[in-house]
Amino acid sequence: MTETPPTLNSSSPSAPTPPRRLGADGPEVSAIGFGAWAIGGPASRDGRPIGWGEVDDEESVAAVHAALDAGVTFFDTANVYGAGHSERVLSRALAGRRDEVVIATKFGNVIDEEKRIAVRHDTSAEQIREQCDGSLRRLGTDHIDLYQLHVGDLPLERVDGVLEVLEELVSAGKIRAYGWSTDDPQRAEAFTKGPHCAAVQQSFSIVNGNTETLAVCERHGLASIVRGPLSMGLLTGKMTRGTTFADNDTRAVGFDWDGEHGRRLEALEKIRGILTEDGRSLAQGSLGWLLAKSPNFIPIPGIRTVAQATDNAGVLADGPLTDDQMARIAAALS
Repeated sequence: MTETPPTLNSSSPSAPTPPRRLGADGPEVSAIGFGAWAIGGPASRDGRPIGWGEVDDEESVAAVHAALDAGVTFFDTANVYGAGHSERVLSRALAGRRDEVVIATKFGNVIDEEKRIAVRHDTSAEQIREQCDGSLRRLGTDHIDLYQLHVGDLPLERVDGVLEVLEELVSAGKIRAYGWSTDDPQRAEAFTKGPHCAAVQQSFSIVNGNTETLAVCERHGLASIVRGPLSMGLLTGKMTRGTTFADNDTRAVGFDWDGEHGRRLEALEKIRGILTEDGRSLAQGSLGWLLAKSPNFIPIPGIRTVAQATDNAGVLADGPLTDDQMARIAAALS
């Protein structure tokens, strides 16, 4: 990351972060959300783990409540997280408080809830409708605020057909808006033609990400929902090159300590002092960097414990990093 960050706040001490908007005309949400992938627990695709290992549902519910109490109002899940389990746990945790929150979920994966597997990708009109109904049922709600395509490399020639079905779901009142979880700026641009497109979800953090996809969001007034804002836990400072993961944790096959993730650890060491110099935790500093990077960013750090929910939500009070901090971080990483 060598480019100079935009000026969002002065070099004076940070101020609390006001809510952000989910698209140009969408609802206001807290500046960070709650990523609900981890609370889905174990699941697999073709024998490979796609979850974060075993979880305690009681702790997951308590974490959601802690986030709510700390001012978090945006919750992001997917039908494939835990093969439906994340949506069910979120429904239980949000019981009686649905009107206080904005819920995003995703489609594009056929799941087997009993076997806890992702069977295949399928974005046919019939399957989009069926998956939407399944998510509505598991979430215990009559509408989804943001419905996101969860097939990042869907061929561009299929976009118009998907948008047509999504507009039908908007008209039916089942969804309010939609977006695409993709890191490809060309695909993100293609989705913006949809009248109710409100967001693109992309991977971004202080140590990775592409500004081209972010530029699409800024150009069209879309929210850029940030998955992996803490680099799957690496930016909490609790990992080393010797860290290992359970066999049913997707990071066991996804992390490369001798390659990309080792380089990310090295980058973190260069900026650790800046991120924490005003009393923030590393997680809060990393989230504060994203909030300063773009007003379109809405980070959704993954959470599965009360401690994580409370720590992450601290950035709402601390606010974005200052211009001075952003400039020093850019220089350290250049």
